[in-house]
Amino acid sequence: MGTGHFIEALGENWESECLQMGAYVLLTVVLRQKGSPESKPLEGQEAVDEDPWDWPAGPQAPWPVRRGGVWLTVYAHSLTIALFLLFLGSVVRHAVGGVRVSHADQLVHGQAPTSLVGSLGSSTFWCESWQNWQSAFLSLAVMIVLSVFLRQRGSLESKPVHHRHGETGRA
Repeated sequence: MGTGHFIEALGENWESECLQMGAYVLLTVVLRQKGSPESKPLEGQEAVDEDPWDWPAGPQAPWPVRRGGVWLTVYAHSLTIALFLLFLGSVVRHAVGGVRVSHADQLVHGQAPTSLVGSLGSSTFWCESWQNWQSAFLSLAVMIVLSVFLRQRGSLESKPVHHRHGETGRA
C-alpha cells in the first residue's frame, strides 16, 4: 500500500472526486436547473440563502457564528473550502506517488530522478488528472440530466415519482 503506484493512483482518484464535489457544491449556489431535484427553486430564496450576519447568534449556534468576523466568513464557505483543500492535498499525493514511480523507473535506466515540481509539470501527470476529471464531471452531468426525467423511489437524489419533469427542487 505504500508503493508509488498505489499512492499515485489513490491521489489521482481522490483529486477527481474532491474537485467534482467542490465544484458541484459551489455551482449549486449560483446555478439552477428547471426540473432538477438537486436544484433550488427557480424563484425565491431558501433558508440556505439567508445571510447569517442578519441573525442574532444564539447560544446553540456553532461557535464561528457566535464569534462572527473572519470566523463566520470562513465557516459560511467551509464545505467548499474543505473540498478544495482535499483536492489540493490529493494533487500533491498524486504527484508524490508519481515521483516515487518515476524514481524507481529512472533508477533502473540509470537516469537522474525527477523532482516533485518536475512531476507536476509532466504530461503523464496531467494526462492522468484530466482523464479522471473528465470522467468525474461526465458522471455528474449524466446524473443531473437523467434526474430530471427518471425517478428512483425513496432516493434523496430523485424527485418524488409523481412530480412533473419541469418541477424544480424537492417540494
